[in-house]
Amino acid sequence: MAAVGVLAVGFVLLLAVLALLRLFFVFRGLGKDRKPLGRSNGSIRTLVVVGSGGHTSEILRLMSGLSDTYAPRYYIIAETDEMSEEKVHRFEREKHPGKKDMASYEVQKVPRSREVAQSWLSSVFTTLYATLYSFPLVFRISPDLILCNGPGTCIPPCAAGLLMTFLGLKKVRLVYVESICRVETLSLSARLLYYLADHLLVQWPQLQQRFPRTTYIGRVI
Repeated sequence: MAAVGVLAVGFVLLLAVLALLRLFFVFRGLGKDRKPLGRSNGSIRTLVVVGSGGHTSEILRLMSGLSDTYAPRYYIIAETDEMSEEKVHRFEREKHPGKKDMASYEVQKVPRSREVAQSWLSSVFTTLYATLYSFPLVFRISPDLILCNGPGTCIPPCAAGLLMTFLGLKKVRLVYVESICRVETLSLSARLLYYLADHLLVQWPQLQQRFPRTTYIGRVI
């Protein structure tokens, strides 16, 4: 638990630095949102953080309800998660049958923040490494929207998107969908993003009642 506290304190300190940088750019006149969500052609450059197992199934089920306006799509997957990568490719083939041009989506791999059964202390360092790796990737993609549903893999890309917003480079909207497994309490990722995400969606009404900043959307699957 001490390592969890260290991770949380480190994240808070990072946010404090980002907030100061944001104020600096605001005073310089660079902090205004220059564009609404989407591009001039109506498309929304979407970055989707894919978890593993049930997280993958949930996020792809959510993606199945989105129109082709959400394109191009960039899927970020932990580099050790080959099964989720296969599911993403299958999902795109089935959603766009017969479409040979797959330039509308890409799969990018990043270091995993925390492996299953990894100690909390060592996860502090792997999360830091994943964050440093994710920042240039997210800046290159320059998404209009980041969509995620945990687990820890989503924190580094979300931090990069928040940095782009804080610096006034562009408004990156962040939508977090809590897993259906979370009935009474929020996950650690959701708690870290509770006051930062533009929308934090939950699948159980009692969870929304306990955390009023969330929005109840019913069950995704």
